Parts: sequence; C-alpha cells; structure tokens
Amino acid sequence: MMQSIDLNADLGEGAGFDDQLLELVSSASIATGFHAGDADSIRQAICAARERGVAVGAHPSLFDRESFGRKELAVSADDVFQAVKYQLGIFQAIADAADVRPNHVKPHGALYNMAAREQSIADAIARAVAAVDQELLLFALPDSELARAGTAHGLRVVPEVFADRNYMRDGSLVPRTRPDALLHDPAEAAARIVRMLRAEVIRAVHGSDVHVHGETICVHGDTPGAVTFATELRTELQRAGLTISPPLRHER
Repeated sequence: MMQSIDLNADLGEGAGFDDQLLELVSSASIATGFHAGDADSIRQAICAARERGVAVGAHPSLFDRESFGRKELAVSADDVFQAVKYQLGIFQAIADAADVRPNHVKPHGALYNMAAREQSIADAIARAVAAVDQELLLFALPDSELARAGTAHGLRVVPEVFADRNYMRDGSLVPRTRPDALLHDPAEAAARIVRMLRAEVIRAVHGSDVHVHGETICVHGDTPGAVTFATELRTELQRAGLTISPPLRHER
C-alpha cells in the first residue's frame, strides 16, 4: 500500500464548512465563479488554505449557477476550452496576488462527468490547463477520457476517487439523479476507501468489485455531514499508516 495519500475537498461554494474542512484536508479545489463563488470568495479560500498549509487548485465548471454546475449542457469543445481557460486565468491572478502558487485543476460536477466519457470535452479541458500552466496537476477519474487527455497533453494526472459517492460497475460515478448516488455512513465510506488503497478495488452498487487506483480522495464540501466524513476518513487513513499530504506539481 502507498505511504501517503491526498485528501481533497471542493471549497469556496458557500456551504459554510470551509474552515473546518481546511483543518482536515491536504488539497482544496476552489470554485471559480461559474457554478459558485466570486473573486472575493476565491481570495478568501486561497488565503485560508495558505494559512493552514493546504495546497490549492481551481475548480472550473460549466456556466450554470442555477443548477450548481451539475446539469449537463450542450456545449462545444471550443466553448469548454474558452470557459476553462478564462476561469483558470482569474484563479491564477488572484492566487498570484496572494503569493500562492496553484497546484492543480479539478473540473466540477457535470463538466467532470462529461469529460470522463467525451474525448472532445476532455481534450478541451486538458488543452486549456496546458495553455495556462503546463505544471498544474490534473485531477481526473481513473481510466477516463479526461485522464487520457491530460497525459496526451503532457500534464501529470492524479487519479481521484470519491469517499462520499457510489460507483457503477464500469468505474463511473452513480448519477446524482439516483437515490443511491451518495454514501451516508462515514465509517462505511472510510472502510471502503482503506480497502481500495490496499487492494485497488471498490464495491460497486451492483455488488461486484471494480478495479480503482486513487492518489487523491475527494469529500464534497457541500455534502451534509462533510466534516464528519472528512474527520472519519482522515482518522482511518492515519490509523492505516498513511501520511495525508498533497501531490506536488513538478517544476521542469
């Protein structure tokens, strides 16, 4: 089993748990305004993470504040490229002003799910990240189109697994439209993640094991009980002998 693991949370989304989660996680993916947040919330989240030694990354989305970025929209690859590049530019500028160097990029919600299966969307995101900063890490679902696109564009891809989400038999996430999309028991979620790190398998909702390799574990900051989830998960990971630390960008 690996010696260290990253624990990340999506922050800057107005859920009210950011300060508590920043005491528990090693990476924060901060909303960049298209689904939640604004310049002030980005700055506050970056500064709060800096004070706690938490690595920060941008959490770009489709432009969809009404549905919190979780509704799939009819967008072209060029639309996605321009939207992601724009959001990363804003995030980079605010981070620079706070004397913080961004570490990663993680697409949000529907954009993340679309990029997992649609090559053109995945390629647009990877191109946008590489155009802004080739050294940024790209968080992506393992064995997804986004992971492949990131590698093709020379980015270091960090495979991501989800502590509070259920999985389909093909390794994709159970859609949020289904009642079994979320896990509600922190102890069950923590035990499942520790098993995944040891055996690289996770139990799908259909009852079979799915091969999964993860290097960063997400707890959604807007999920009810997010702090309890992150606390339980951190405790169990440390009990298993793992160090909680972020993957760091490689300077060339």
